[in-house]
Amino acid sequence: MPQSMHQSGEYLENNPGWHSHASPYKARWIADILARNRITPGKLVEVGCGSGQILVELAKRYPQTYFEGYDISPQAMAIATPKATERLSYHHADFIALEPDPGIDVAMAIDVFEHVDDYRGFLRGLKSRATWKLFHIPLDLSVQALLRGKGIMYARTRMGHVHYFYKDTALMTLEDCGYEVVDWNYTHGNETLPNPALKTRAMNIPRKLLRLFGEDFSVRMTGGSSLLVLAR
Repeated sequence: MPQSMHQSGEYLENNPGWHSHASPYKARWIADILARNRITPGKLVEVGCGSGQILVELAKRYPQTYFEGYDISPQAMAIATPKATERLSYHHADFIALEPDPGIDVAMAIDVFEHVDDYRGFLRGLKSRATWKLFHIPLDLSVQALLRGKGIMYARTRMGHVHYFYKDTALMTLEDCGYEVVDWNYTHGNETLPNPALKTRAMNIPRKLLRLFGEDFSVRMTGGSSLLVLAR
């Protein structure tokens, strides 16, 4: 099961560093959507914080904000906990199982609910925990991914994904769970993150060319992107 992968150490073995290298980019994307909607959180919580590095990067951008990170993985907490400061704390706990904190302005789950068996229960449990909710959702489903098959199997066996989305099903999932989607945008990680593999660099060429016919069309055909969603 995916949660035991995170708890047993298998996830860290498959993904050394717990994707910390992507954190500055994800923090920038998060800050951009918050700024676009004029949100400056007094308290921000990340559910499934992993290495905790996204919160470190956000703390540089929001000097008056308090941050808390939660994760069920002891390996993730071993990486994150040394990064704690007076404004930033980490907790080895299931956030949804805790007593609600009425002071949370933003709760975010960055690349999280695709790992959770009962993802609808997770989303319903998170909805009332903060004024604003922020999700980053990998879009594993594309024509290219379905034709090749390897990308989806990699997401399952190496990344622990057990649910797979494209834009419309991701947004409808949030709406089905009672969320009001306020804003969203694609993030093109395969084109943005440093040191992509040779195959990724090769696929980025048709991705950019197909974007001439529309961003939706390019992502559905060639993948390589995720969805950043702000919701209430």
